[in-house]
Amino acid sequence: MTATAGSPSPEGRGLRRSLGWLAALGVVLVLGGLLGLIYVGVATLTSMLLFGWLLLVGGLVGLLQAVQMRGSSFFWLGVVVAALNLAAGVVVIRHPTGTAAALTMFAALLFLTGGVFRLVGSVVVRGPQFGLTLVQGAFGILLGVLVLAEWPSSSLYVIGTFFSLALLFDGLGLLAMGLGGRRIVSLVEEPERDRLRPPPASPAPPKAAEEEQDQSHN
Repeated sequence: MTATAGSPSPEGRGLRRSLGWLAALGVVLVLGGLLGLIYVGVATLTSMLLFGWLLLVGGLVGLLQAVQMRGSSFFWLGVVVAALNLAAGVVVIRHPTGTAAALTMFAALLFLTGGVFRLVGSVVVRGPQFGLTLVQGAFGILLGVLVLAEWPSSSLYVIGTFFSLALLFDGLGLLAMGLGGRRIVSLVEEPERDRLRPPPASPAPPKAAEEEQDQSHN
């Protein structure tokens, strides 16, 4: 089916609708990220509960896959991995605060070790990105020290802050993708609508020329 002149094609309408839903999802994620930054403690507990349920679902799916592969050499490995995921999911759901504290400690140690490696590597190598790597290493060390200095109370807001920032930036990316995609579709469809538009009608002959033609016939 071809689109009439001046109206978007069915494919264009479907693409616009999909990009609109994408932009709407981006708005929801942005709002969730902003709310998470306001209520950081709630965001931390929510992220831990989501993490625990994801582990549980992953463990159940892995267990079903292991049962389907029974008789193969990977059966017991799949059972062990699924059992570990299930056990970790139960622990995270039952003790979200303790899990957040452990993950905060792990994140702080990662910041420290990553910052030290970047700092030492930038000083030893002195490559073209020396200044940027030096700043990244110093920032990682500073962030790790700040998190460890307030631990375990920092676990109430560190994970929630990271989770909310991830939602915020993902939402902004989806929003920009949806709005920019709709704009691109409009720019692509505009020449197509101009091509399908009917040509203008030829102008009618002047009245004086018609009178001269009538006189010549007479």
